[in-house]
Amino acid sequence: MVGVMDSADTYWHDRALLEWQLELGAVDAIGNDPVDRYALETAKPAPKPATDAGTPRPAQPAPEVDAVAIAKAAAASASDLEGLAAAMQGFEQCELKRGARNFVFCDGQPSARVMIVGEAPGREEDRAGKPFVGRAGQLLDRMLDAIDLGRAHDDPARAVYITNVLPWRPPSNRTPDAAEIGMMLPFLERHIALADPDLLVVMGNTPCQALLGRTGITRIRGNWATVLDKPCLPMFHPAYLLRNPIAKREAWADLLDLNARLREI
Repeated sequence: MVGVMDSADTYWHDRALLEWQLELGAVDAIGNDPVDRYALETAKPAPKPATDAGTPRPAQPAPEVDAVAIAKAAAASASDLEGLAAAMQGFEQCELKRGARNFVFCDGQPSARVMIVGEAPGREEDRAGKPFVGRAGQLLDRMLDAIDLGRAHDDPARAVYITNVLPWRPPSNRTPDAAEIGMMLPFLERHIALADPDLLVVMGNTPCQALLGRTGITRIRGNWATVLDKPCLPMFHPAYLLRNPIAKREAWADLLDLNARLREI
């Protein structure tokens, strides 16, 4: 009968079907779902973690640097003002150093009875390498001269010594942040200890934050405090007085108070 295969034809027909399926990757006789064996052959298992001592391991992140601890050690190593300046110049943890033109350490007489602490160098100070030389510095000189004080005064009793919390200019004269103040504070405290003035004058919020732990200069100005066992007078920064001339009345009162305190001790 046409269309009916005998047993021999059925064998070769079934074998041809099996060979064709083998070529396609169907090697399991039973399975509910089709399996692509070509994909399984090309897929590779994930590598196992290396355990051999000689096998390179991933690099570990570098430990965080304690900038304050480094600053404390560097400041403590300075036995004089010259050594302190060198230690500060060698301090690499403050990023402000990268963008500043000059290191600004101090001005005036190191043996002066009055030490003035400002915020940070501005553009003119960065150029000159000295604190308070711009318009604010010129106003400060006139203020001090009004009570017979000055950075160039020959008499240590009437001279002043000037520095800043930060020795490098912040970009665009921005206010120093807490991290910058914190890492430079050990140097400032050592600076005060080495200069050993009779009185401190802190001008503006930044030195008040650093040495008094307080801000709000309009509230705390004129109120004597104690810093490192020394009398300390918060005052307006001359730059603030240039923007707010009406505050010069309070600044004059603070200057008279400073002069009277100098006569008492």
